[in-house]
Amino acid sequence: MEQNTQTILIAEDDSDIRDGVRILLSGEGYRILEAGDGAQALEFFSPQVDLVILDVMMPGMSGLQVCEQLRKNSTVPILFLTARSQESDKLLGLTAGGDDYLVKPFSFVELSARVKALLRRYYIYQGKETAASGQDGQMLCSHGVRLALEYNRVWVDDKEVNLTDTEYKILRLLMQHPERIFPVQALYEAVWNEPYYYVSNGTVMVHIRNLRTKIEADPQNPCRICTVWGKGYRFADKEERRDG
Repeated sequence: MEQNTQTILIAEDDSDIRDGVRILLSGEGYRILEAGDGAQALEFFSPQVDLVILDVMMPGMSGLQVCEQLRKNSTVPILFLTARSQESDKLLGLTAGGDDYLVKPFSFVELSARVKALLRRYYIYQGKETAASGQDGQMLCSHGVRLALEYNRVWVDDKEVNLTDTEYKILRLLMQHPERIFPVQALYEAVWNEPYYYVSNGTVMVHIRNLRTKIEADPQNPCRICTVWGKGYRFADKEERRDG
C-alpha cells in the first residue's frame, strides 16, 4: 500500500498539538482524521484507519479507555502521546494494548520515525492484501498454535485469536526458534528494531503478559511462552515442558 493512501486518526484535546501533528503528517502524504476527545475518536474509527495516535489524558474518555475499546475488535497500531514521562505511565499504556509511547514535547523527526516504524511493521505482519491466501506450507505449527508466516493470523487450538502486530512479531520470532532462550535484550532489539535500554524490560514484560492472555489456557501458569528465570523467554513446543 502506498504511503499516501494510509490513514492516521489523531485523538488529542489540545488543538495546537493536534494541528501541529496534522500539518506535519499530512505533509508526509498521510490522510489525517482528527478527534478532540475519546468519544469522537471511537466515532471516527473504521477498519480503513491504519494507525491511531492517542493522547493519554483527554476529557471524558481517556486515551487508555479508547485503546481498550479499540482492542476488542482491532489490532491497528496505537501510539500514545503524553506529557508524563514516568515508566509506570508508559506501562499503563502498553498494558491497555498500545504499541508505542511518545512523551511531549517531541520532535517531528521522532514522531515521523515512530509512525513509519509502526506502519511498516503493521503492513509486513498484518498483510491486509494477502490475508485470505495463506497455505499450510506458509504456517508454523507447534504446541496447538498455528501461525501464518506472511501475515498476522494466529490460531490457538483451532480458534483464531487477534494479536497486535507487536504481539505477532514476538510470537513469530519465538516459534521460529522453539526451545531457544531469548534474553530480553535480544527479544527487544529483534522486535522493536531499536537499541535496548534497561527500561525496555518493562515494555517486553507487558507485551509478553498480553500475549499470554491470548494464547495460554492459564496465563498465570504458561506452558507455551515460558520464562527461564534470569535468562529470558522461550517457546515450549511440547506440553510437558513447563517452567514458568
